[in-house]
Amino acid sequence: MPKWAVPVLLLLASLALIPVACVARARVVRSPVPRVHVVPDMDNQGRYKAQQLNPWFADTRAMRLPVDGTVARGQLREDDHFERGTIGDAYATTFPVSLDAPLLDRGQERYDVYCAPCHGLSGHGDGIVARRAERLQQGTWVPPASLHVEPAYSRPVGHLYNSIANGIRTMPAYGSQIPVEDRWAIVAYIKALQRSQRAGLEDVPPDERQSLR
Repeated sequence: MPKWAVPVLLLLASLALIPVACVARARVVRSPVPRVHVVPDMDNQGRYKAQQLNPWFADTRAMRLPVDGTVARGQLREDDHFERGTIGDAYATTFPVSLDAPLLDRGQERYDVYCAPCHGLSGHGDGIVARRAERLQQGTWVPPASLHVEPAYSRPVGHLYNSIANGIRTMPAYGSQIPVEDRWAIVAYIKALQRSQRAGLEDVPPDERQSLR
């Protein structure tokens, strides 16, 4: 083997390690310069930002409206009883969900978050927001209705559900904040709350009535 061959081989071996060293360094060192993107995979391409003009369309809007009739995945909402609280053209008088303790517990939790500030924890319309508004005496406040008087007491569950989803009179809609399942949980808790204020002796189990007398 010629004498010059050994140094040349060592030099080539050293040069071959440079790319490996550069890759290893790039994995651990931060840099403001974008790294080399060998395979772009369409990661960097021309695009329009929101509210920009787009000459590709006749209306020049970059933000496109959904195609008429399209429905997002999981948003078909065919069950009017569950999704809208209606049966036919009337408000539903029955629950489309099973009534149990976990549902009422969830309903109480959500009621305390969204409803109690105005309607009060007991449902008499004496929430902390209502009390403060009365103290301010600005003349524009409409007191929230008590849930224990007519017509609130006799409203069907579908009507209460609709009021939560779409609002009623001065009460705003909470459909964007409260999902469908939680709306029914709140309605169930409201009905339980109303029942608690009109309970009679016949609502107490027979074996416990004597202790109340």
